[in-house]
Amino acid sequence: MTALGKLFRTTVFKLSLVYLVIFAIGAGLLLGRIGFTARLFIDENISETISSEITGLSEAYERGGVRTLVDSVERRSRRPGSSLYLVTTFAGEVIAGNVSEISAGALNEPGESEISYRRAGEEGPPHPAFARVFILNGGFRLLVGRDLGEREALRGVLLRTLETSLIWLTVVGVLGGAFVAARVLRRVDAMNDSARTIMLGDLTRRLPLAGSGDELDRLAINLNVMLDRIAELMTGLREVSDNIAHDLKTPLTRLRNGAEEALRRSSSDENRRAALEKIISESDEMIRTFDALLMIARLEAGSLTDGMSDFDIGKETRDMVELFEPSAEERGMSLAFEGDLGPMIHGNRELIARSLSNLIDNALKYGKPLGSGHSTITAGVKKVGEIVEIIIADHGSGIPDPGDRLHVLERFVRLSASRSAAGSGLGLSLVNAVAKLHKGSLRLEDNEPGLRAILSFPASQTAGVRALPAMIPATT
Repeated sequence: MTALGKLFRTTVFKLSLVYLVIFAIGAGLLLGRIGFTARLFIDENISETISSEITGLSEAYERGGVRTLVDSVERRSRRPGSSLYLVTTFAGEVIAGNVSEISAGALNEPGESEISYRRAGEEGPPHPAFARVFILNGGFRLLVGRDLGEREALRGVLLRTLETSLIWLTVVGVLGGAFVAARVLRRVDAMNDSARTIMLGDLTRRLPLAGSGDELDRLAINLNVMLDRIAELMTGLREVSDNIAHDLKTPLTRLRNGAEEALRRSSSDENRRAALEKIISESDEMIRTFDALLMIARLEAGSLTDGMSDFDIGKETRDMVELFEPSAEERGMSLAFEGDLGPMIHGNRELIARSLSNLIDNALKYGKPLGSGHSTITAGVKKVGEIVEIIIADHGSGIPDPGDRLHVLERFVRLSASRSAAGSGLGLSLVNAVAKLHKGSLRLEDNEPGLRAILSFPASQTAGVRALPAMIPATT
């Protein structure tokens, strides 16, 4: 298809033609209304002028009879731009006037009508006129009229104006439509080029913006956000594949080697049973890892939005602290809840409870200072403006490097200091995915010493905040 053909087929050009037709109809209606109003005005002025002249001539007839009437008619006929006058007998014989020929039957009935006429001594086609016939006493007929040439000339002017306007409107409309369509077509072609590049596999490409903030820019912005989301999901998918290929290879190898060793060396039922229990334990750990990976993938895809409700996150956090209190005691640590009851958030209670469980479990694993005895872990809730923050803080070795604090939010990432502890490196990734699903965030900060994990969610407006004392130990 040629460039001109593409231009004419664009929606913008077609809309321009539609607007052109609408404006043309509007211009025609406007000029038609002006012409109709002007004609009524001219007709009213002519009618008033004729009535005034007939009144004056009839009064002259009443005063002096036919001779006075004839004198008045002849005198008025000699004026420049005079009206049309004709005085006849009852039988139609002309007595006076400046009209030599009128339409047949024009004098038969009194009243107003449009007639055709010729003036005395004039040749050529007859002219239109508006006239009134008045019957005088004695049967004499008086005709007074005005030429309608001005009205017809005005009509011609309006018609020519309409024709000229339509021509110029058409030219300007077509050129303007072509110009606007060409500009829009360039932007659409640029978007199509970017879309083709993206379809070929370049997910870093984005639709161009003109910076005008119009509907095309808004569409491009939304599509770019969608492309960002798709690229994020594709990156996550690649990461999951890489993680499964690399990080799960070792436990699978260990599982196979354990089974092989059990077959080769286990000489008694007791040894075989111990080997099978170890294999089952390894398998359970791998199943939990796969479950966590699946959960993270579903969270990042936004497919776990069912079961959302408003609930008190302060109470949920306190309940979670009470649940982990025996585990903290076993590790020689204490777990305390501080902050507020009452802040409401909207979300999936089970997913958020699992996130709190992961954060508290991490704090219990890594929150005890080296060479130290007792240590306290705090779990607090506070509302900051329209945001509710859940803060889990410990006094362990923490993560000094800010870059590592971002790195540990990725899948299967375990820092060197934590490799000796049990785990798969998916806990914080799961918490981060839950936060994003709820339009929140997870931040890791230095607790000086230790680590402070801040889980933020948008606050619900369901209820207010009921404050508790500064710190309530969960231990008994």
